[in-house]
Amino acid sequence: MKIYEYQAKQLFRRTGISVPEGKTCTTPDKIASCIKGMKMPIAIKAQILAGGRGKGGGVALAKSSSEAQKAAESILGMQLVTRQTGKEGTAVQTILLEQGVEIEKEFYLSMLIDRDRCDIVIIASQDGGMDIETVARETPGRIHKVHVNPLLGLQAYQLRELLFGLDLSGETAKSFTDIVRKLFGLFLQYDASLIEINPLVITVGKRIMALDAKMDIDSNALFRHPDIVNMHDSSEEDELEAAAASHNLNYIRLDGTVGSMVNGAGLAMATMDLIKQAGVEPANFLDVGGGASAEMVENGFRIIMSDPNVRGIFINIFGGILRCDVLAEGVVMAAKKLELNLPVVVRMEGTNVEKGRQILAQSGLALTNATNLKHAAELLAAI
Repeated sequence: MKIYEYQAKQLFRRTGISVPEGKTCTTPDKIASCIKGMKMPIAIKAQILAGGRGKGGGVALAKSSSEAQKAAESILGMQLVTRQTGKEGTAVQTILLEQGVEIEKEFYLSMLIDRDRCDIVIIASQDGGMDIETVARETPGRIHKVHVNPLLGLQAYQLRELLFGLDLSGETAKSFTDIVRKLFGLFLQYDASLIEINPLVITVGKRIMALDAKMDIDSNALFRHPDIVNMHDSSEEDELEAAAASHNLNYIRLDGTVGSMVNGAGLAMATMDLIKQAGVEPANFLDVGGGASAEMVENGFRIIMSDPNVRGIFINIFGGILRCDVLAEGVVMAAKKLELNLPVVVRMEGTNVEKGRQILAQSGLALTNATNLKHAAELLAAI
């Protein structure tokens, strides 16, 4: 689960990490009162759950109250398009008005889970304020990584590696070390999968401060963090993805025309490959799980059919816990209830497969049995 910049900075403050003073504003009529009393310059920052806000016009620096008013009115309510939002963009419903600071030096700092090494990797660079992907591509030697075993914790020698790589010493080095320790503690405390500060700055007054904040929390751990759950904003979620989540379905919307329903994440990935190999594009990833009920199948159908781009549906099921006859009954029930008007290809293998195929064949609906994956691919190509 992603949280907004201003929410991440609330957690930073609680942890003792320095961030600029700021206010949030959600309605145009409150902009003037939010600006009142703030010293210039101030930064006006769109609060969306995507990166690249500055390049998309979602961040502005104002040197006077009138400039701040104009910039805030322009950003609040805009449809902000960045490389992470897609061409449709995201509506800005909240802006952060933040006190400007005099910057002497910018750094990049992040922590994330390295799934290959099963540890936490700390990434730091002297090239703060830039896309880390650009730095990695053009000047990889300026990126410094330290891998930390979460069971052993952050060690002093690892901090020294970062300080050496960033060429920090004296009081600045002590302040940086303190921030890294606190950030690592926050990462573990909230079961984070990512924390990123870009830029982390040294001010003219030699103070280290986080000017930006990005934080992702492992959704599987949210039961431990009710305060994070309360930060959740579903308005930026895809409508169909939010509906699927409410029915405990694992669904991701894509850009293709063939909807799919599968039991098992690995089989779902293989199914998407099969759809592409057939010369068409998948419209979604949908894993109903091994113990799916007829109700879950119906909800899955409803979500797939709600996507106007879908021209056909592919059901690929291995009947283990979910028997093929139970699945077939659920498919027929859902198709009749929802007045299904799309072609459906069904490939089933496993427990009671012949009975399941018989149920589909006798349904009188546009449900086509595929005898194997090759046959399924041929049927998909004709959709």
